[in-house]
Amino acid sequence: MRTTRTTTPARPVLTTALALALTLTTAGSLLLVHPGTAGADTGPATRDSPAVDDRRAAKSPESTARRALAATPARTAADARGYPREQTLAPDPVNPADKSLRLGLVPYHAIAGRLNALQRLGDRVSVEVAGRSAGGHRLYLVTVTAPESRAQARAQHRMRDLIERAPALAAKDPRLKSAYKTPVFFNSNIHGNEWEGTDASLRLIERLATANDARTRELLAHSRLYFNITANPDGRIAGTRANAGGFDLNRDFVTASQLETRAMRQIMLDKQPAVMVDLHGYVNGTLIEPTTPPHGENYEYDLFLKNTYANALGMEAAVNGLGYTPRKDGVEPAQIPFRDQQEGWDDWPPIFTPQYAAFHGAVAAHTVEIPLRVNNASYDTLPEAELRRRAAINTDVADAAMTATLTHVRRHRAALVADQIEVFRRGAAGAAQVPVSAGTVPGVPGIGPEDVYTTVFPRAYVLPAGGPATARLVDHLLANEIRVTRVAHAVPGYPKGSYVVDMRQPRRGLANALLADGRDISDKVSVMYDISGWSLGRLWGAAVRPVTDGRLPYSVLRPVRAAAPVAAVAPRGDLRLRLDDPRELAALNSLLREGVRVRQAADGSVIVPGSARRRAAEAARTYDVAFGRATARGTTPLERVRVAAAVTPGELFALREMGFDVVPVSTAVLNAGFDWSAVDVLFVSAGLDRDALDADARRDLDAFLDGHGLVGRGAVGAELNADAGLLPVTAVRGNEDANGVVRVVNSGPLTDRAPAHGFVYAPVWFTGLGSGVRVEQSYAAGNPLLSGHWRPAADGTGGPADAAGRPSVVSGPDAVLFGTEPLFRDHPKGEFSQVGRALLTMGSTQVEESG
Repeated sequence: MRTTRTTTPARPVLTTALALALTLTTAGSLLLVHPGTAGADTGPATRDSPAVDDRRAAKSPESTARRALAATPARTAADARGYPREQTLAPDPVNPADKSLRLGLVPYHAIAGRLNALQRLGDRVSVEVAGRSAGGHRLYLVTVTAPESRAQARAQHRMRDLIERAPALAAKDPRLKSAYKTPVFFNSNIHGNEWEGTDASLRLIERLATANDARTRELLAHSRLYFNITANPDGRIAGTRANAGGFDLNRDFVTASQLETRAMRQIMLDKQPAVMVDLHGYVNGTLIEPTTPPHGENYEYDLFLKNTYANALGMEAAVNGLGYTPRKDGVEPAQIPFRDQQEGWDDWPPIFTPQYAAFHGAVAAHTVEIPLRVNNASYDTLPEAELRRRAAINTDVADAAMTATLTHVRRHRAALVADQIEVFRRGAAGAAQVPVSAGTVPGVPGIGPEDVYTTVFPRAYVLPAGGPATARLVDHLLANEIRVTRVAHAVPGYPKGSYVVDMRQPRRGLANALLADGRDISDKVSVMYDISGWSLGRLWGAAVRPVTDGRLPYSVLRPVRAAAPVAAVAPRGDLRLRLDDPRELAALNSLLREGVRVRQAADGSVIVPGSARRRAAEAARTYDVAFGRATARGTTPLERVRVAAAVTPGELFALREMGFDVVPVSTAVLNAGFDWSAVDVLFVSAGLDRDALDADARRDLDAFLDGHGLVGRGAVGAELNADAGLLPVTAVRGNEDANGVVRVVNSGPLTDRAPAHGFVYAPVWFTGLGSGVRVEQSYAAGNPLLSGHWRPAADGTGGPADAAGRPSVVSGPDAVLFGTEPLFRDHPKGEFSQVGRALLTMGSTQVEESG
């Protein structure tokens, strides 16, 4: 559940167009081979995307498609093995503590054995290990389809590539329409304590493996069905929503910080599903997307709504058709938010699995919330028999939803694939979006102006070559299969070495979602389900410049597969390392762990002695950072800073990413007795309440803060600061529903060279600044919100106007307080260094004083 703050097919014969378009070179690149020139060298012009007049390209979409095929490397041919792809999975040790057992569900340790048995049922089921979880558990991807020879699988592979890489050609190919197998993706158990999707999937796979009726044979002859059996095995075992790293995986798709998220991303990239269902719990009655407004402005919503709503109706009928009733079973009728609710369940951010899948061609993508609660307090308080009754009903509901989806796919596969092709065609051709309306989406009731969300895509984005932030962003774009080129020779407006994202590409929606500033949608709905602003350029500290019109200089653009390395070390003299990026903090902390004597300069950078050049070179390669030649001397000695952290899981992840030695603490940990001599500084944002400490724990905390520094974030950090009497300020809490990208003004050494934008989630600002308080950063004047949702509270206070011009980060001798969210869910990478510098400052102050 989302929680708010909410028989073997005939061998495909490739047509002339398909055969001409798809020739795999030994290097694995897709090159266009023109009639009469098979095997000829296409020459540098073809390989490097020659300059083409954009007006002519617009008139000839096939020309644009052929250029795309020529310029873009193909997916790996390893995916072209035939089916089935069977393997025997080694068993996992039996774990009697697995939380699934109490519900009568399949524990994680039994899944490998179940999958081995399913593979033995016939020739339709294949099992692959798609990756590992944060806790080290295997992630299983099951494919169910009619058997395919290696040649048939290669043909499917090529057709899938044609759909995404040359959609204008794919739309005209009759054999593709008849022979391509529609990809369908079922994702289960992404929230670990929402279990039953896994069990329903295993049940459905068994049925599909053995059924011999005509409809099943037809379905499997024309579809590939992919099942991610448990997306979050750590949480399934532990009975937690999050993975072993503490992350909600269904909020991670913009940044893909977690191993499980990257595995799901790769499934969507490799399999390119036209339909996907993400199984959750628990909403009674069963909640089936599509959603209420606002709708993501970057995807082709007319195609998405048409297909998602049609499939939702089928799922609704199937779920209600099970015969469960409110009076007898406690099960309410299913609901479709788009039809049945006004707002509160939006699909605005691509942090959720179905919304992210839409950018990879899923034209019907759903979150399905099965009905009866069995987690959290219910798990601990209800009798086991009642929990098992509920879990059995939930498994039936999840099964019904998936089975109905397969019926829809069997009946409408040609239209689903055609619409997927159209999503990619619009992107590649630079076509305008089609605003949703009753005319464009027939049969969908109640479409109004509140459902119309579109955007104007720029012609391109230019990312000037820079440091780690730019390299990180380029590699992230490439990991999402967004095409990026680099300028080989400078031309006006395009410096040599800069990166160019041509927005005439199939995944333009995702490219824009990651790179654009976004929109202030505060006036559109009263409250958002989750975050509503996330611009990676603004938040990661990378310069991103939109190009609104004109022709691109194709003659100087070269496709890239990875960002150029940043790593460098000045050949002589002492070395200077900027601390503007988490990688630079990680490099610094690695040197400190090795005992390198480092000093901090007045501008916040650090000076490394030339005698440590070899170690600096190792750090440069490891973290891909640059050590320049020092022109100033460091004044403040730095040592390793050991951090006691009462923080969110995302913040703990960020601190460790920056290489800090971190000891998690909380109210309970301190009450149990804590050795404060093992740490140098305290970072607090969550889970520590001084008033809830016993007398001994409170005394020990106060004694530590009397001689050591505090870094506080948000209301919890500010409250501890006030209780301890450290920094004379008053913290003002804004609307707790507010979130987004904000404009800020940096004015202190901790924020020197920081991005001019930050992120807020329940923003805080500071007033009543007393003696010795320095303003490090303030919210911008006017309306500081760039993109997201920030309204005043019901009483008219706490809005962006109240925050405008107010300090957002303040510091003093004993504390640094943040009113922004500089480490939020791995999103605002460009702000990480502010926290890193604050920890170093507070820790090194104590080193200096004690020295």
